Amino acid sequence: MENSAATNTSRNSQNNAENRQTVLNDIRAKWDKFSEQDVSALKGKDDLVSQVSAKYDMKPDQAQREVDTVLKGRKIGAGA
Repeated sequence: MENSAATNTSRNSQNNAENRQTVLNDIRAKWDKFSEQDVSALKGKDDLVSQVSAKYDMKPDQAQREVDTVLKGRKIGAGA
């Protein structure tokens, strides 16, 4: 039983890493002014909204809507 729990934890960690990478790839596909380093350093959705707003000279509410569209409920960050 312990091996099964360890295997599930390992799979969850791998899935989280894959999901995070997919989100980061989606961000870079939408906003090409973000470098790989920029997206890797993102701390969360609010950070992304503020950076999109700044990099693309966009009002925060517009940036929020665009970020919501790209993320589709997914999270950014270590827990993603």
